[in-house]
Amino acid sequence: MSMRHTLSALVENKSGVLARISTLFAARGYNIDSLTVGETDDPSVSRMTIAVRGDAKILEQIEKQLNKLVDVIKVFEYSETKHIERDMALIKVKASKSNRAEILQIADIFRADVIDVSHENLMIEITGDEDKIQALIEMLTPFGIKEMVRTGIVAMARG
Repeated sequence: MSMRHTLSALVENKSGVLARISTLFAARGYNIDSLTVGETDDPSVSRMTIAVRGDAKILEQIEKQLNKLVDVIKVFEYSETKHIERDMALIKVKASKSNRAEILQIADIFRADVIDVSHENLMIEITGDEDKIQALIEMLTPFGIKEMVRTGIVAMARG
């Protein structure tokens, strides 16, 4: 059965690591749904969070191969671990005088922030899990989404 998996890899913060890891997934026929990379509290170490859909058996092989890469320090797979996942999106939506209040009310319900205002548009920032962001997108679509960008998932084990 194909389900979504979230992997987190602590890697050495140097050039070429991202290319080697993404090649490993591509070689196995995995499309990466989301990939985020950022420095940790140690500037020599980055954390990569990778969201993929696929078979658990093949994913286990990828995990083992990731652990063999010289630049990979440690790999976590979160499916059996209580964890928090977050994504962030910026959404530019058409807003006229007649519907601006309704859009602001929707943003407020989702605890999203309006971070830019023009005569024709509102830019909304939302942080949360994928379902929350998708629900806001569905509510804003009828108004006309002009542009949207998402960061990709970041995850961390609880406790």
